[in-house]
Formats: sequence, C-alpha cells, structure tokens
Amino acid sequence: KEKKEKKEKKEKKKRREDETEEERKARKKAEKAAKKAAEAAAEEEEEEEEESGGGGDGGDDDGEVEAVYIGDDGWVDPNKTAAMLEAEKEETDEIPTHGKDGKKLSNKERKKLIKAREAKMREMEYEKVAAKKSKEGAQFACSQTAVDEKDPAWQNALDVVIPSFSISAAGKVLFKDSSLSIVNGRRYGICGPNGKGKSTLLKMIASRELRLPPRVEASCLYVEQEVEADDTPAIEAVLRADKKRWKLLEEARMLEKKLDEGDEGDDTAKRLSEVYEDLAAIGADQAEAKARRILFGLGFDVRAQDQATKKFSGGWRMRISLARALFLEPQLLMLDEPTNHLDLNAVIWLENYLQTWKKTLCIVSHDQGFLDSVVEEILALEDLKIASYKGTYETYKKMEATKRKQMQVAWEKQEKKLKALKAKGSSRAKANEQVKNSKFREPGARSKKKEKEAIASGQAAAEVTELLKRPKDYTVKLEFSEVAELSRPVMEVNKVHFRYSEKHPVIFDRIDFGIDMDSRVCIVGPNGAGKSTLLKLLTGECDPTKGELRRNPRLRMGIYNQHFVDRLPMTKTPVEHLRDRFQDEDYQSVRNRLGKYGLEGHAHEVVMRDLSGGQKARVVFVELSLQRPHILLLDEPTNNLDVETIDALCDAIREFNGGVVVVTHDARLIESCDCQLWVVEKLGVTPWTEGFEDYKETLLEEMEQQMQKEQAEREKRLKANAEAKIAKLEAIKAAKARKEKAGN
Repeated sequence: KEKKEKKEKKEKKKRREDETEEERKARKKAEKAAKKAAEAAAEEEEEEEEESGGGGDGGDDDGEVEAVYIGDDGWVDPNKTAAMLEAEKEETDEIPTHGKDGKKLSNKERKKLIKAREAKMREMEYEKVAAKKSKEGAQFACSQTAVDEKDPAWQNALDVVIPSFSISAAGKVLFKDSSLSIVNGRRYGICGPNGKGKSTLLKMIASRELRLPPRVEASCLYVEQEVEADDTPAIEAVLRADKKRWKLLEEARMLEKKLDEGDEGDDTAKRLSEVYEDLAAIGADQAEAKARRILFGLGFDVRAQDQATKKFSGGWRMRISLARALFLEPQLLMLDEPTNHLDLNAVIWLENYLQTWKKTLCIVSHDQGFLDSVVEEILALEDLKIASYKGTYETYKKMEATKRKQMQVAWEKQEKKLKALKAKGSSRAKANEQVKNSKFREPGARSKKKEKEAIASGQAAAEVTELLKRPKDYTVKLEFSEVAELSRPVMEVNKVHFRYSEKHPVIFDRIDFGIDMDSRVCIVGPNGAGKSTLLKLLTGECDPTKGELRRNPRLRMGIYNQHFVDRLPMTKTPVEHLRDRFQDEDYQSVRNRLGKYGLEGHAHEVVMRDLSGGQKARVVFVELSLQRPHILLLDEPTNNLDVETIDALCDAIREFNGGVVVVTHDARLIESCDCQLWVVEKLGVTPWTEGFEDYKETLLEEMEQQMQKEQAEREKRLKANAEAKIAKLEAIKAAKARKEKAGN
C-alpha cells in the first residue's frame, strides 16, 4: 500500500512538472472550486444534523444513514428522492482528472463536471425546501363561518356541520363557500380528479385550520407520515400509541422492580395492585393481541412484528402508522390513499376490516373496488363545492351521470333563450340580465316579498343568480399502439433458479412458464415471496442463477414502475423529454397525446420537479405508448392515478393486442382486464384457476386461521404471566403477615 502511494505521488509530481502555466492555473482553479463545493456540502450536513437533533436516538455514532430492508428489492434510504441520492453520491466523489477512457480531462471538461455537480446540489436543495414547505402546509389559506365555542350543542357534538368554508392553495381556489356535513359513525369516500383538493381538505382538518367540534377534534387522526425509524420494535410502536395503557405498564414495571429489590412497603404493594386493576379495566391484556392481529393483516409476520422500525423502508413504516391508527380507533379517522403502500393481500384484509368500522371514517382513494366495499356515502368535489351522494361509489357514478345530463339540458335551454333575445336586438349584457331574472319561482318557495324580509332579518342569505355554466366532462383516453404479432414463445422461462447472492435465501427454484402476446397475468402472493423479483427477471434487470430465460429477439418491452417515474429528468418539461426520446414526434403531436392522457395544458411546459406524482405517471404512460411495446410489464401502475385514469388504463389494456404482466393491489384492474392470477410462494409460481373472488375468500380464511393459532399461543403465555404476578403479590402479602404475627 505504501509503495502504491509513493508511486502515485511521483506520478502526480511528474504531471505537475510537465504542466504548462495555463494548465497549472486551471488545475488550481478546479481544486479551489472542488474545495468550495466540499465545504458547502459539509456545512449543509452540519445544519441537517442540528435540525434533526444530532441524528436521533437510533442513529449510529458516526452519523451514517441506517440502511433499511424493503423485502426482496434490496437496501435503500427511504427519506430522499432520486435527485437527492444522486447528488449526495456525486458529492462524496472527487472531481476526476481522467475520463473513463483513461485520457486526461481538459480544463473545459473538468469545468463542465464542476458545473453539473453544482447544478445537482442546487436541485437537491430546492427539493428539500419544497418538501419542507409542503410538509408545513405554508401555502394554504382556510376560512369558515364563525362558531360559538360556548354553545353546548357545539361542545358536545359528534357530527360535523360546517355551513360554509373556503380553502385556497398557493393562490388557487380549491373550495369556495362550500358546506361540509359528516355524520357520526358513517364511512365516507372523498372523490374528485387529481389536484382538486381532496388531500388538502384532510390536511386542513388535521392541522385544525378547519375547526371541528371539540369532541371530534380531540380524537381526530390523519395518517400521513411514517413512524420514526429507530430501535423501537414495530409492535411496541403500535402499542405506545395508547398512552394511557403504556403509562400504566411503565408504572407497573417500576413497582415490580422495587418489589424485586426488596421494597415490601404497604404503599408499593397497594399501588401495584391498583395498577393491575386499572390495566384489567381497560383490557390491557387484549391490546397486544389486537395490535399483532392488525400488523399481521397488513403484512407483518411474527418475526417482522418484533423488528426495529429502522429496519423497514418508508412504505413499510407507513403501514406501521396505519396500524397505529386502526389500533387507537379515533372518533374521526382520515386515510389518504391507504392502499398505495399495500400489496393485494393487505388491501383485501384492510377492506374486510374497515367494513365493520364503528367510528367516523373519511377515505381518499383511487381504488374503486375498495371504495365500493367500504364506504356508505360519497363526498364529491364539484365546481369548488362538496356534493353528497348516499351509497357506494358505483351508485355515485350513476347519480352523477344523471345529474350531468340534467345540467346539460338546462344549459342548452338557457343558451336557446339567450340566442332568441340577441336575435331580437338585445345586447349581450341585457340578454344575460333578462335570462337571470326570468327564472320562475319553484313550488313551495317563498314569495319575493317574504324572501326580502327573510334576508333583511338574517334568516336567509341573498342568492346570487348566475348564468349556468356548460358542464365539462373530465375524460381521459389511454391507448397502446397495435403491434405486429411475434412468433411463440415470446418469453420462455426454463427451470430458473434465483437468489441475489450466496448469503441471501433462495427466492425461486426450477420455475417454468411462458408468456405470449395473448397473456393477461396478475402476479400475487405474500410479502417477500418475490413478486417484484419475478418482474426484474422478466425485464432483464436480474439474471437467473441457474436455468435460462429466452426472449424473442424482436421483442420490445414496455416497463412501468415507480423507479421509472422517479428517474424522469427533473429539469425538463414533459414536451422536452418526450421529443428528446422520440425525435420523429413533432411538438403538437406530443402535446395532443399528453392532453389525451389527462395532463392539463399548462403542465406540458412545466419542469418535471413541479409536477405531481399523478402527472409524472401520465408522462411515463405516454412514453410507454410511443415505444410500441409487444408486452407490458407493470408494477403497481394505479398508484397516483385518479379513478377516471384507472378506468382509461383498464380500457387501454383490454384493447391492447400485446401481452400484459402486472403486479397490482387494484381489484378492479384485475377483474376488468380478465387477468389470470399467478401466486408466487414457496419458491415457485402457480396459476390460480378458481378466479379472483375465490382467491380473496381463501386468503382471508388462511389469515384468520393463522391469527387464531397465534392468539391461542399468546393467551396461554399471558395467562401464565398473570398467574405468576398474582402469586407474587400473594407471596408478598403472606410474608408480611407472618412478619407482623412474629412481631406481635
């Protein structure tokens, strides 16, 4: 090692001696710039450590980020975007003096590298600031009708009734003079296109910007952030949510410790007995069984339930947050896209669990099947207002279609009247005014005189008559181009064996199957079984350890997963990116396709970093369609999409003449596209021939049997522990009685 270092020093010295004056100046300038960038990065790192309080309780002494396990997909840091990770990776590397070909870089080339690094650092800083602002909700403004906080009806209410409220975000009005009514004990689904304010409404309630009755506010929970990554086991993170129970348990442990150390005072034994009684009164012994049942349903096996939260990725820590919320059972529970972080098995369990939810529930979800199974009423966002529709999501869609037809008829009548008045010589303003004032009084409505009196006395509000607006249909059309048929087999898997390395367990052993252009396959199975790994094998991201995987040489694959969405160039607009990728496409054809896929016109010329997850997903789908693939390989394609876009995706897949392999938690996509289920478990891949409903029923039965088995074992242990505690207290009392008797 010393010889190598001496040799490198000699070579470096020789290079410097051979430098021209111009090269020497450029080298010093580059070294100075690199030093400056390193100092800035060090300062930024120190600031981050100060903000996080020195790295948290569970952090290592050297300040390194703890890696987290994410099933069969490897190790990642969950709290950073792709841009941040890439920038940090480059930040730790020195500016190279030589290129990949071994040639010495010119000053101009080194300057380019320095500029590129500085740009990435700026991008990382921008994303940090934007994420912080979004988290704080600083860009939102909210107002509502005044409430009388001393009113007993308000103080004791469990129903939420807000006559009027308005919310705007960054200057854009989302709700204007809208009412909100939530009845205690009902399950609501909040629906509307992307960007209309569904999540914002929940955030305003959770942040207390939108005031609710005190009894509801005191027990209101919005599941938004994952639990902290530290050494706390997952089961303990859930149990600690019940602060009263946890406080009593801590006190019981402290008192038991005192008794073990020989403290036989009356107060200690008496207080311990009282604590045991309080724990029994709140059913503390059953709490752990309930928490473990919830965690198991959400995909945590017995071993995973006892692992530290820092061992899980951000998505898995979101599951723990959801488990905490279900365990606590707040008066008002608000879930924002709860199925996004779940696989199909966990979605099936959650759907079944929420059907018996007794408290008030508000859900924002893109999963139509999930909404149909869980909710009793839909709150739809329409024209800056909230409209209520009783029934399931399917009922709402029928009622909304009828309402839209009626609005279209009314608008056409209005336009006919305006046209007739203008033909008679009336100006546009006069015609508009005449139509506004010509509306007939509805049967049972107040007379004009009584209406004026009611407004004057404050019993009614003055109605502002406006012309009807033409109803706008929100439609999305996705399509995948028709392609020439390839000869069979398009993809062939022969006796494939796979593991990531010798240290990792075997995931697949001797699997055999084929995929052709008429295949419609949905991959399902328990967590960690290898669903994502199977897709990686098919796409070529991973190679089989043994066996062979053959692909038709003319095969084009269309791959969609969250990684592809995150890797979009953040500094380019959708139009720029697509025209760079597909140079045969002109400006207008790209914009037409983006518009057809549901991306609003103004977003076509906005850089990717400022687009939402749903908007970026649409860009990737446009990219997929332009690739003209023979087979689509889709990993959770419905995440970040609204219901209308998912409907369009289902239509596009049904009409596509190529093959489809999908991993999804969306039941409607599976059933609508007539996908055959392939179950990944026990190192193999097995077709499920009985249909989706049978798979759901079988899965729930197996989960219930497993949970009952574990519950029986747990109750046995709890009974033994309880008997030991009682025996201990009795022994202490008996010893004390003997001592007192001997003294007498």
